[in-house]
Amino acid sequence: MKNFNVTGTCVPDEDYMVDISGKIEKIVRLVNDRSYFTINRARQYGKTTTLLCLEKALRDDYTVASISFQGIGDETFASSEKFCPLLVKLIVKALKFSSASKEYIDRWIHHSVTDFQSLSEHITAMCENEKVVLMVDEVDATSNNRVFLQFIGMLRDKFLARKSKKDHTFHSVILAGVYDIKNIKLKLINEGLYEVGASEGKLLNSPWNIAVSFNVDMSFSPAEISTMLNEYEADHVTGMNVAEISRVIYSLTNGYPFLVSAICQHIDKVLNKDWTVNGIDKAVRILLVETNTLFDDLVKNLETNESLYNLIYDILIVGDKRVFNIYNPTISLGLMYGILRNADSHAAISNKIFELIIYEYLISKDELKGRRTSNTLCRGDVIKNGSFDMELCLRKFSDHYAEIYSKNDLEFLERHGRLLFLSYLRSLINGHGFYHIESQFTDLRRMDIVVDFGQDQFIVELKIWRGEQYEHKAYEQLLGYMDSKKASSGYLLMFDFRNDMNRQTKVEWIEVCGKRIFEVIA
Repeated sequence: MKNFNVTGTCVPDEDYMVDISGKIEKIVRLVNDRSYFTINRARQYGKTTTLLCLEKALRDDYTVASISFQGIGDETFASSEKFCPLLVKLIVKALKFSSASKEYIDRWIHHSVTDFQSLSEHITAMCENEKVVLMVDEVDATSNNRVFLQFIGMLRDKFLARKSKKDHTFHSVILAGVYDIKNIKLKLINEGLYEVGASEGKLLNSPWNIAVSFNVDMSFSPAEISTMLNEYEADHVTGMNVAEISRVIYSLTNGYPFLVSAICQHIDKVLNKDWTVNGIDKAVRILLVETNTLFDDLVKNLETNESLYNLIYDILIVGDKRVFNIYNPTISLGLMYGILRNADSHAAISNKIFELIIYEYLISKDELKGRRTSNTLCRGDVIKNGSFDMELCLRKFSDHYAEIYSKNDLEFLERHGRLLFLSYLRSLINGHGFYHIESQFTDLRRMDIVVDFGQDQFIVELKIWRGEQYEHKAYEQLLGYMDSKKASSGYLLMFDFRNDMNRQTKVEWIEVCGKRIFEVIA
């Protein structure tokens, strides 16, 4: 019986897989055009699985050598004398599992390769009458990439010579990893393993400027997710609404392959095949509290990149609207790590699950720094008979915020106000309820929080006071969101950051267009 796989390469005979044949066709066209390119995507984005499917698609027309640098040891990259012979051994091993003839494989073996000069000559001989495609996975797996960059430079020179009809080389070269080749120097610098030398700049600046752009979208669309769920449904006959489940999973993951499979795995194995929207919510709750390498990398990348951390904080907590510009080094880094995406020409967190992980991470850091006073509202006060009293929660937060306001400057409050409320709310519902956040890309000064507690759902809109006109606009926005959730009551928390006598507070129920809104201006 097949399973949902989140721990390694997916294979059709063993795992439920999204049909990525459309993506493979686009990549095959690049190979047919004799292109050299890189597949750069974040961790656990399906790169290795894609290479495996691509290899199968190319076997009838090409000799494919698919190798990986994962786990071969940094000592291999210490010198060209160590790297070049090993590269040949990796190619030979890969060819044994390809369609290449024994005679052709033996020709790769029976040649002494000791440095880049002899390696170049050997590649020329082996590619003269053979269309060889070289695929290298995990190109950034080693800590010492200098020798590999020399190899890339050699491939570039041979590629250019082939264009001039003066050499033979690989028909196509495909490199896969998180870091683009042009960013490997950045990786070394970030890890403290490299200092730029004046004589090395030219080598490291553009060793791969012959590569064409790789624009294949490797995320899963709702239609593609449906192909996997249709296969599962044929085996298990659960009665799920495949189209709806695919759409909801996509709305939470934005098609991030690992997250899609992880949600499905939890529903299948942990939640007794509860293929409903409620089952998806439960699966997400499980996912948010577990440890995995993807979330570990997410937090590590924020911890080790101060500029990226500050950008993410400003987008999520402060509500800043940042134009998406790929030439901005910080935005480019966030995109490479899979944290950011381009949403209507503005930088946004790549998916809702990442948002929730980052919010929890930021709240935890905030608590450790002691930025907030203790929560004087006990769970026993706000939770009674299995129900949550959101009105009391907001009333007490208003008092709590007034206390904080008197102890901190305006800049602190404007930067951290929303985080203070999330921290306050989390301490009350943690372990009992669940919240998720709908950031509004058209109005990042607005944040909708949906709290699920038992059978109840609360919609809380957070907004920064900008005058009465904006207050009425907030009513309209909240009512619109309430309509989409079929809610008859909602909650509006506005922060008034004006530092003058006009600053106001408000704590009251109001009626707007026949619906009730509990409004708090803190």
